[in-house]
Amino acid sequence: MMMNWKNIIAIDEQGEYEDLQQQEDQQKEAEVLSKAQRIVLELNSDNAKRVINENEFVLILGYAPWCPRSAELMPQFAEAANKLKEFGSSLLMAKLDAERYPKAASMLDIKGFPTLLLFVNGSSQVYTGGFSAEDIVIWARKKTGAPVIRLSSITEAEQFLKNYHMFILGFFEKFEGHDYEEFVKAAISDNEIQFVETSDPAVAKVLFPDSKSTNFIGIVKSEPERYTAYEGTFEMDKILQFLDYNKFPLVTRLTELNSGRVYSSPINLQVIVFAEADDFKNLIQPLQEVARKFKSQIIFIHIDVADENLAKPFLTLYGLEESGNTVVTAFDNRIHSKYLLQADPTPSNIEEFCSAFLSGSLSPYFKSQPIPDNKEANVQVIVGKTFDDLVLSSPKNVLLEVDDYPTLLFYPVGDKVNPIKLSTKSSSKDLAAVINKYLRAEENLPRMNYRNIANEDTKI
Repeated sequence: MMMNWKNIIAIDEQGEYEDLQQQEDQQKEAEVLSKAQRIVLELNSDNAKRVINENEFVLILGYAPWCPRSAELMPQFAEAANKLKEFGSSLLMAKLDAERYPKAASMLDIKGFPTLLLFVNGSSQVYTGGFSAEDIVIWARKKTGAPVIRLSSITEAEQFLKNYHMFILGFFEKFEGHDYEEFVKAAISDNEIQFVETSDPAVAKVLFPDSKSTNFIGIVKSEPERYTAYEGTFEMDKILQFLDYNKFPLVTRLTELNSGRVYSSPINLQVIVFAEADDFKNLIQPLQEVARKFKSQIIFIHIDVADENLAKPFLTLYGLEESGNTVVTAFDNRIHSKYLLQADPTPSNIEEFCSAFLSGSLSPYFKSQPIPDNKEANVQVIVGKTFDDLVLSSPKNVLLEVDDYPTLLFYPVGDKVNPIKLSTKSSSKDLAAVINKYLRAEENLPRMNYRNIANEDTKI
């Protein structure tokens, strides 16, 4: 079949247009970065101490040229410097090549790379914020100015929306009283999210269309799950807990820079999708719909398999480090158990997998070795293929040692889906005493002799 020459020319022109557009975008980004980097002061052994002493606020990035994480953070730091200058911040942004100027690095107490330190009137504070440009801006503004931005007009609100992708709104009739004070305390304590306040109903509607009456709090994110209202009492700790459970998007893309924040989430159940970026584009929307159903119960994470530093250590746990397909896994931080979706990663299969994971009915996944001969063994060896039969479906209590961590898990007969984690530092006598306690409480069985833990009622 012959293709019309007009179509060929049109396709070729479209391709040229897209290439030009991409080049223009890259040029604009380079110009912004170049401008931002000029704002960041380069420190050395001669000027470091003087700069700190002569400026009220100095945020310093200590880096090494060979460090990948330093290279990843550098443009974010420069972009943050640009934004802070636009906001009229008095904060001075500076960077130090700690490898080239080791004496200055030692004086500043920079020991690893990258390191961010805030100096206030010469005294240093450890940086505790996130590592995107917006994260740095929010943290810096909170530490060097007011913890809450007050908006009084619709124009201010509209401009604010252009600058912040995520924030928490406080709508109060008056900026006083218990509820407002607890809101401000939360703003001071939090290091990651910009707090904003207003007493104007019209401004509140611009920021959060469904905002109710005054004394209202809600979190806003730039994603499908955009608005979430706070329904708890006005206590600082409860407001911060609300943020911890709602600050992440429905699906979080894991990077070197945000990994610390993701791993410190109080949500103990994680579903991790390993997929190439192009493949994930087709999965992200249906996955967000699945994630919405398990909001605040399971944190959903995407790891690009092209990022070997992040993907390979995880996939190795499953023996899938060479897999080129999309892989869906789960991890329970409470008992250090891992799970694998062994069906096609369709939205319906992922949802079913998550439901079973949440209910505790999912079988843990282990890299399976050949099935061993346990006929004459006092201590039986469990492999992935025998885990269900010899542990979960067994009519006996089971004490299982997991080599990956190491971990000791006791699976009682009456509740195999909720194993009890035991201390790996206990003596055999103490271990037997603990197991006997559970046996007496659950089944009223005779005492276990610690000299022979592997008796007929318990498998190891």
